[in-house]
Amino acid sequence: MTAQHILLGITGGVAAYKSAELVRLLVKAGHTVDVAMSESATRFVTPVTFQALSGRPVYVDLWDARPDNNMAHIELTRRADCFLIAPATADVLARLAHGHCDDLITTLAAARTCPLAVAPAMNKQMWDNPPNQRNIAQLRADGVTVFGPGHGEQACGEVGDGRMLEPEQLFDLLTGLTQAKTLVGRRVLLTAGPTFEPIDPVRGITNLSSGKMGYALARACRDAGAEVTLISGPTALPRPAEVHFIAAGSALSMHAAVMEAVPHHDVFIAVAAVADYRVANASAEKLKKTPGQAPTLTLTENPDILASVAALPRAPFCVGFAAESHNLLAHAQAKRERKRVPLLVANLAQHAMGADDNEIVLLDDHGQHPLPRMDKTGAARAIVAHLAGMLPIR
Repeated sequence: MTAQHILLGITGGVAAYKSAELVRLLVKAGHTVDVAMSESATRFVTPVTFQALSGRPVYVDLWDARPDNNMAHIELTRRADCFLIAPATADVLARLAHGHCDDLITTLAAARTCPLAVAPAMNKQMWDNPPNQRNIAQLRADGVTVFGPGHGEQACGEVGDGRMLEPEQLFDLLTGLTQAKTLVGRRVLLTAGPTFEPIDPVRGITNLSSGKMGYALARACRDAGAEVTLISGPTALPRPAEVHFIAAGSALSMHAAVMEAVPHHDVFIAVAAVADYRVANASAEKLKKTPGQAPTLTLTENPDILASVAALPRAPFCVGFAAESHNLLAHAQAKRERKRVPLLVANLAQHAMGADDNEIVLLDDHGQHPLPRMDKTGAARAIVAHLAGMLPIR
């Protein structure tokens, strides 16, 4: 995530304590954070806390006048790349939806020139309350991004929708707030990570894929405005926020999940490193070690997920990946032609698997498009930009 200047508005809810962790995460990542608080928010967490975490003055009163800034509601939004209100109470959502600007937070929202997002935080009945749902719909219609809410245990002891998203999730989602929405209205299905082909209940055949590229692409598609489904093999990565997630272990289970989901999507991106073969004679019980007698494994071919999808009568726009160890461009072009996909992303496996950065080449009907080595978030955004330019205009 490129370093940004972020304006964080905090209103009066118990979830305000989470915003302190969000500020810490943002500052640690190199971002500049200005904090504005409602008077009621200061009853939950003090301004001193946020000043210590951000290293910057905290704004509380609309009428504060400072030598360097006597019109905070104007100046703060002019220097911000984005404005997030977290937590956003039902009251502030209602006032934003109706254009009120009678305190610092709502006046900042009215005077802003940057994107605005809200992270609702309230009791489940308050969230489901029809006036609140009307307000949420109005805010979305006005171009405000709504992050969450999450589902789970609430401070009141009840369980349901209304929890503010966790700081890590909000940190993730903020990356896309300023991205171009080139995939709005698109439904994107991705696969990511390795597959695991069982030998017995405790052993199996897998590969070195970390899933980082696929997860980065899921986030990039989400940030571009798409509705995203991610089918993932076993990884140690946190699930991307606001992405529908389906876990798949083996190649067969991933194939089944993809074929069930693909009719509901118009773009398919096959990033997963799917095993070409599985063990045909896998044991239902753990194989015991017998000295001098290694078990004999019989391999059988797994279905080709990308080829299966590309061959469908009403196939989505397909993007393939080629991870090669040598002769990259020749092998990648042959794979693109063999599987009949309009766009293929090629990289050297030994330089990409498990790494945080990547050097890729895009191959389409117009030739080869090499990209410089960059972090996988940047590479994912470059792929999405190229993909969006190839999709038919609706």
